[in-house]
Amino acid sequence: MAFQGKTKRTQPQFPSPEELYLSGTLPRTTAAVDGLWLHQGDVIREYAEHHQKTPDLALELPTGSGKTIPGLLIAEWVRRRSEGPVIYATPTKQLARQVLATARREGMPGHLLIGSHKNWDVVEESAVEGGEAIGITTYSAIFNSSPKLPQPHLIVLDDAHAGEQFVGAEHGVTIRRYEDPESYEVVLTALSSFLSGLLLQRLRGEPDPGAHHQVRLLLPAINPSALAKLDAALATLKEPYKFDFAMIRSGLASCCVYLSYGGIQIRPVIPPTFENRIFSHADQRIYLSATLGSGGELERAFGRAQIVRMPLPTKTPPRSGRRLFVFPDLAAGGDAVGLTKRVVGVTNKALVLSQESLAKTEAAATLLAGDGIPVLGRDDVEQGLHVFAKAPTGVLGLANRYDGLDLPGQACRIVVLGGKPDAVGLQEKFLSERAEASAALAERLRTRIVQGAGRCTRGPNDYAVVVVLGSDITRYFSRPETREALEPDLQAEVEFGWENSRGTDPDEVIQNVKIFLEHDAAWREGGEPLMAEFRQDAVKAEPRGAEALGASSATEVEAWHLAFRSEWVAASEQLQEAARLVGVGGDSTRGYRGLLLYLSGVWLHLGAQNETQRARARALVRQAAAASSVRGTWLKEMPELPGAEEVPLASMDVIAVNAIAARLRGQLRPNRLTEELQKMREALAQDDSTVYEGGLTTLGSFLGAEASKPKGQGRCDSAWVWGTAIWMTVEAKSEQHSDGLLPLHDIRQANTQLDQLAADHSMDHPPAGSPAIIVSNRLTVDPQHAPAANANVYLASTEIIQQIAGDVSTVWSDLLTSAAGIPTEQTLRQYVRSLMTEHGCLPSQVIDRLTQNRIRPGG
Repeated sequence: MAFQGKTKRTQPQFPSPEELYLSGTLPRTTAAVDGLWLHQGDVIREYAEHHQKTPDLALELPTGSGKTIPGLLIAEWVRRRSEGPVIYATPTKQLARQVLATARREGMPGHLLIGSHKNWDVVEESAVEGGEAIGITTYSAIFNSSPKLPQPHLIVLDDAHAGEQFVGAEHGVTIRRYEDPESYEVVLTALSSFLSGLLLQRLRGEPDPGAHHQVRLLLPAINPSALAKLDAALATLKEPYKFDFAMIRSGLASCCVYLSYGGIQIRPVIPPTFENRIFSHADQRIYLSATLGSGGELERAFGRAQIVRMPLPTKTPPRSGRRLFVFPDLAAGGDAVGLTKRVVGVTNKALVLSQESLAKTEAAATLLAGDGIPVLGRDDVEQGLHVFAKAPTGVLGLANRYDGLDLPGQACRIVVLGGKPDAVGLQEKFLSERAEASAALAERLRTRIVQGAGRCTRGPNDYAVVVVLGSDITRYFSRPETREALEPDLQAEVEFGWENSRGTDPDEVIQNVKIFLEHDAAWREGGEPLMAEFRQDAVKAEPRGAEALGASSATEVEAWHLAFRSEWVAASEQLQEAARLVGVGGDSTRGYRGLLLYLSGVWLHLGAQNETQRARARALVRQAAAASSVRGTWLKEMPELPGAEEVPLASMDVIAVNAIAARLRGQLRPNRLTEELQKMREALAQDDSTVYEGGLTTLGSFLGAEASKPKGQGRCDSAWVWGTAIWMTVEAKSEQHSDGLLPLHDIRQANTQLDQLAADHSMDHPPAGSPAIIVSNRLTVDPQHAPAANANVYLASTEIIQQIAGDVSTVWSDLLTSAAGIPTEQTLRQYVRSLMTEHGCLPSQVIDRLTQNRIRPGG
């Protein structure tokens, strides 16, 4: 017969979650863990003693150190106290199922509340609401326009370091052009008043180098009629957009629009989670995070002004396994993908992670899999990882999944990190590539990489190979500030991997991988002692600007909440204060400060009641331009506030506009110039250095510079001179392929080129701010050699040069067609200015595009 008893009875109480675990009360299964790790006991004891009433609390439990059991124990302990429903939230359904399995294994009652609420089991939902079981759900069940969960006393948010991806992005509408071109066109039309006819034409036509790669920021609230059109357009969209739009419609005026050829994203920078009753009305929110950075990332991601951080009480965090990092782009031979495929072939089983689209990520997995090796994707593991984990071989490709994947032991020994995950969404792409605000994303980027690297090392005795594939992510690891921000164990692993990949023969790399994966005496005696040497020298250091960004986060959260409620003047005041706090970070936070100042100016304009406030708003916009300096070229694309005087051009831009206008008024031969533009683009699309150098000089002349190839040994390949305002030297290494490191010789050569140019002009030194550019596809510099570079030496790819050449060709094609019909010199100069600005071809904009990658650390 079935066992029966009272349906509900008072359960025994314990002073702490740890004592609940040790009491033997939990009906744990035979598969339960043997016991709590020391650090897990420390964390839950600290919570019980000091943080039971803390409204927002973040617990640090590094990757692979076991976050789920402490989180569940706290949840179960609180549930037993009968203070109200308890919810445990995860980023994905797959992880929610995984948490449920852990809860049942450890003897804690839990029910899944995932997917549509219409499909929830009524009995299970009632048990959660009555406090008889923990409700295990996903972030999306909380953060939606009409959440159906019971109002909880406690919410435990697992993998909270992924909050921006699963919370911030939920509060907005994202339209991907290739998935839904009709909706893209509807919204693009609504935004057309912010775009020139030429740009609109480029966005609607075939992708060209200029329009395809760039993200633009639009603020529709500046124009009430445009805002109304956008609202009406979004209201016509069907599922899934209508639910996303409902999340932000009441505060649409505060939202930013990020526009690119590939998509449109409409969202506030910080999500208005204060409007969500399930989240904001909970008595306590606990954030389980692999890392508690000091830059305010959690606060911004969850829209909470203050989250108390409780780091590990123990001085040394538990080691989450051993990793052997491999950098194929540094190895000898020049075939990074081929070497990666050989590494994967050692076990014929690997996890491939990338921020690329689902299709591209799964295609990359296919490329790395050997003949006959099965390739799996998102759909294959939707119900759980067991299909892949139990398979003897296979390559699993997942896009934007740096969290919630547990592949311990023999389940998988190789993880491939494909590219730098710094642009998950258009807002991130704008912040990192246009606004020079990557400091605000540094914590997020670092966490994704650390999480991804730890997918296959889930305990202190686990081990796995981590392949770092791609020049961008290899370059990221080459920077000293990147490594120093890592935990010492991880620093040592990265340093060890770098030294054993750089210039190493591929056969030797494979041999090292095999020794590591065998993990026997050869590794313990040959590899582990060397790893320990690197560990001795490793010291963690907070990245530049982190403290300033952390100090400003609470003020930013309050500012965005006020803006969402259209309390513009108060919101502007808060954001001005945030900009002041961010400014303490110096040059590292300069771009982000410029963005905050600009937004504060726009908000003040929206709420201005008198001319004094409107004048102050215009002054804030000017301050934003000054804060961003020459790098803030996105500001040139933004419309002026009503009543604002036209911002004067930088002197270098004036020289260029005047030179181009004068050339147009000269004896033009349009057919010859068109042919010259075509030859320039052809020259810059191939490797031959002599031809390439000629293309560079032609490009400089079309940018309004005096462009030439200086004579003499060791001179730059092209010099671009805009009077005495600014100069640029360009050293072309177009023949270099992307494998390997930039030679020290190239750096030293670039160091001298501006001074040699100054000697040619009988000047003591070049104009302030003049850069020396090395054009190469080797975009990674050995950390030992980077300090040898002068502060004004930068690396730029041949792709960037081609994009600029494409934009210049578009500008001149238009000018050759239109200039003759423009009657006055002033009107012509204005037209040249407008056209060059629109296409990013003013000298200040070109310099911005070519100086994104400074060689010298710390600059």
